[in-house]
Amino acid sequence: MLMVEGYLIEYRRYRMIAEKAIAQVDEAGLNRAPCVDGNSIAMIMRHLSGNLKSRFTNFLTSDGEKPWRNRDREFEEGYYRAAELTQDWDEAWGLIEQILAGLTDADLEREVKIRGIGLRVREALNRSVAHVAYHVGQITLLARIDQQDAWQWISVPKGGSAAYNQNPTKERLP
Repeated sequence: MLMVEGYLIEYRRYRMIAEKAIAQVDEAGLNRAPCVDGNSIAMIMRHLSGNLKSRFTNFLTSDGEKPWRNRDREFEEGYYRAAELTQDWDEAWGLIEQILAGLTDADLEREVKIRGIGLRVREALNRSVAHVAYHVGQITLLARIDQQDAWQWISVPKGGSAAYNQNPTKERLP
C-alpha cells in the first residue's frame, strides 16, 4: 500500500466514525452545547469543514490558512440546519478525496505552508489527521452524551472486547 493511500484510509475511517455518531443525533442535538461557551456538534462540524476546505484548497500551491476563511465564525453560536452542515461537510471531505487521489508518495516530501510555516506534505497530513481525530472524538462524545441509553455503539461496547476480537468488523471500511 502506498503511504498516501494510508492517509486516505485514516481520513475515511474518522469520517465514518463521525458520521455514525452524527446520524444518531437529531438537529436539536447537533446544536446543543454541553455548557456555556462549549461547542456543539454543529460548531465542530463547521470548524472541521472550514479547516479542511482551507487546508486542502490549492493544497500544494497556497498557504493552508486561506484569507477567505473566518475561523472564529465557525464557532459562532446559532442554530444550524443539518442539511447545511452536511453540505459543507461533504464538500470538505470530497476535497480531501480529490487532493489525496492526485498525490504520490514522492509528493510527501514536498513543502507546503500553513500560516506561513513550511511543513513537508507528510507533516501537514499528520497534523491534519490528528486534528480530525481530536474533533471526531469530541463529536462522538457529545453524541453519546446526547443519546444516553439510546446510543448505538460505534466502537467496541464496554465488556465486549473478547467477543469483538473474534470478529473485528468495526475496523473495516464499507
